[in-house]
Amino acid sequence: MSPPKHTATHSIPPHTLAKLAQEWLAEDTPNFDPAGVCVGSQEVEARLLCKTPHSVLAGSPFFTAVFSEVGCTVEWIYHEGAEIGPDAVTLTAVVRGPARCLLLGERPALNCLARASGITTRCSQLQATATARGWHGEVAGTRKTTPGFRLVEKYAMLVGGVSMHRQDLSGMVMLKDNHVWASGSITEAVKAARSVCGFSSKIEVECRSAEEGREAAGAGADIVMLDNFQPQELHVAACALKVEFPTLLIEASGGVTPENLATYFSPHVDIISLGCITQGCPVVDFSLKVQKPGAHSSLHPTNRSNN
Repeated sequence: MSPPKHTATHSIPPHTLAKLAQEWLAEDTPNFDPAGVCVGSQEVEARLLCKTPHSVLAGSPFFTAVFSEVGCTVEWIYHEGAEIGPDAVTLTAVVRGPARCLLLGERPALNCLARASGITTRCSQLQATATARGWHGEVAGTRKTTPGFRLVEKYAMLVGGVSMHRQDLSGMVMLKDNHVWASGSITEAVKAARSVCGFSSKIEVECRSAEEGREAAGAGADIVMLDNFQPQELHVAACALKVEFPTLLIEASGGVTPENLATYFSPHVDIISLGCITQGCPVVDFSLKVQKPGAHSSLHPTNRSNN
């Protein structure tokens, strides 16, 4: 089956990819590269190997952008979003270019690929759970991302089939407990936020009880987050709020894990967000191995993805 016509890769502007790649390379090599003297600029080929079977590939645009910045090319065997494996070690791509340049790009490129693929793999598993249970809502990430790496992590959520949630504080308004306490009440906080964001942004309020949710909805909030509710308490509160406010979106968050996700599914819950999508998420083990001169360079056809 060919790759989908509309892919997540099309959402990243080329200039953004180039800027990020330049920043990562500058961070890793701020001045001299003494080891580059050892290898010189002869053309070499390196094989990208995936050593975590049944992982989902994500981050190839960032990987390719890093190597493009140092004058190397990447030939992908698996396309973005494909499952890699089932072999213990799977040839995933081939990188070609000057030896010292290829090694300059190695670690920044692998860091992006390992992190993004790990997040996407987890997202794919979570979405598969929701699909299997026939749940209508959206599994979502959070703003609990690695500083300086948010775009990669949010993109990985997109590849994995879950909602990215809000991108940053400048997007959708989320009023948490500290906002409410500083404002004096949920109603006052919603009123103040609406005066700034107008019609173009949704307002979400973090609530610790059904009563707080009712106040938030009555004040004009678009979304109520029922925070740290036990599943049964969540189902009762969400049902009551939907009866009174049918167009209200209800999000469940806090304490949700891959293991207990299914217990939060409800026809009255629209979004379930999990911080573990980015926090504590395992990475996928990739390595890049330069081939010795004279080694067979053709790609093994049985490793090619049919996805």
